[in-house]
Amino acid sequence: MSQSVLQDGKIFIGKSIKPEYLDLALANRHGLITGATGTGKTVTLQVLAEGFSRAGVPVFAADIKGDLSGIAVVGEPKDFLLKRAQEVGLENYKNGSSPVVFWDVLGNGGHPIRATVEDMGPLLLSRMLELNDVQEGVLNVAFRVASDEKLPLINLGDLRAIVNNVAARSKELTTKYGNVATTSVGAIQRRLLVLEDQGANHFFGEPPLDIWDFIRTAPDGRGVVNILSAEKLMEKPRLYATFLLWMLTKLWQTLPEVGDQPKPKLVFFFDEAHLLFDDAPKPLMDRIEQIARLVRSKGIGVYFITQNPMDVPNSVSAQLGNRVQHALRAFTPQEQRAVRAAAETFRRNPEIDTERVILELKVGEALVSMLENKGEPSIVQRTLIRPPEGRIGPLTEAERRSLIAASPFNGKYETVKNRESAEEILTSRGQAASKDAEATSGGSWTDTIFGSTKGPTGRQRQGMGDMIGRELQRSFSRTVASVIRGIIMKTIRGR
Repeated sequence: MSQSVLQDGKIFIGKSIKPEYLDLALANRHGLITGATGTGKTVTLQVLAEGFSRAGVPVFAADIKGDLSGIAVVGEPKDFLLKRAQEVGLENYKNGSSPVVFWDVLGNGGHPIRATVEDMGPLLLSRMLELNDVQEGVLNVAFRVASDEKLPLINLGDLRAIVNNVAARSKELTTKYGNVATTSVGAIQRRLLVLEDQGANHFFGEPPLDIWDFIRTAPDGRGVVNILSAEKLMEKPRLYATFLLWMLTKLWQTLPEVGDQPKPKLVFFFDEAHLLFDDAPKPLMDRIEQIARLVRSKGIGVYFITQNPMDVPNSVSAQLGNRVQHALRAFTPQEQRAVRAAAETFRRNPEIDTERVILELKVGEALVSMLENKGEPSIVQRTLIRPPEGRIGPLTEAERRSLIAASPFNGKYETVKNRESAEEILTSRGQAASKDAEATSGGSWTDTIFGSTKGPTGRQRQGMGDMIGRELQRSFSRTVASVIRGIIMKTIRGR
């Protein structure tokens, strides 16, 4: 039986004893793609992304290794791809490309993605910085003071400035906002240094990303594939987690409730998902679990791609109904447990030994179980994945730059905006206060720095500034006297 990429509201994935499909109406129930390195996970991701794009569904994909970028150009009609198309019964298979927009938090491999500190909010920042309750309370005070005093928090410089300002005014602010512990301020500043070291200065700023720019279709009706260049970002796990939390939270806050739809409004693919979960603090895990449970009502599907199914915590894995399992290796007891756990996540097929098949799968083969009918998982089947239409492998640098230049967003996010914000306003206030203090006291610059006070009788007490000024005056007088004496002595000798 001949197949096409899209058929009756379903994406054709590959062939087992029958054609295997992903039902678009159930695609927002999330999914998981797992398998050892080199077994075909990225190709499966590309196949699904191309299918969603063909169906008019925008896609976001974090491209950890750069391999997914090839989806943007027409693939080559290689013999093994043509043979695969014939084996799975793919009718009229031909190579093609998908409409792609490249993004990069660090601003190198795509349009920059930025958010303001204000937009991130104290809750997400506290969770990302792993602050304890007391430290989170201080950060909340800083945000509240900034809001009450009309101090825009745009970048990390603004956040540092307001935290320092709150610390300096702690006694004044305690009665209104609560206690501000200086030890907590120090801890927050140290955590901010760690974040800066990971490149967060590139992320925090303006212009901020318009989340609707991810949810677009091309002029021909295909969904735009948004690719996040993450080759370097994967080395900065705190920044990666911050970006993920902000983006998903932003979607949750922005998009309206839509319930079940014929197809998703947007599908997210996160490659190398273990980078997200490894050593993640509990608050981060709680947020991810919450998003997995709730974001589907916004029409968003989230798909994780990783090597080992045990990389994904049970609380999150339970939300992932559509599953593709490529081959795993089992050389150690831990790897054997992983294979057993992977086999147990599927709806049992009495015709195959799932645990054994996971070890025998060839490159491009996978165990597939997709949601069907009213949302129940299908019986797991050994499936040959269909070939993608775009290039398998990365773009050249020249190809990437050409596509970025032709993007509809070229120039929208590239130039950083530097409007007056908290750091500049607080600096200006400090300078004005110093001038006012000097004018009021009538003292010199040394008095402004070192201070001059009045004694208990009301008479001016000699301050440090007075002492230094008088000493400078005496020194100058002695020097002038010495020079004059020298001139007189020379004159007398000359006679």
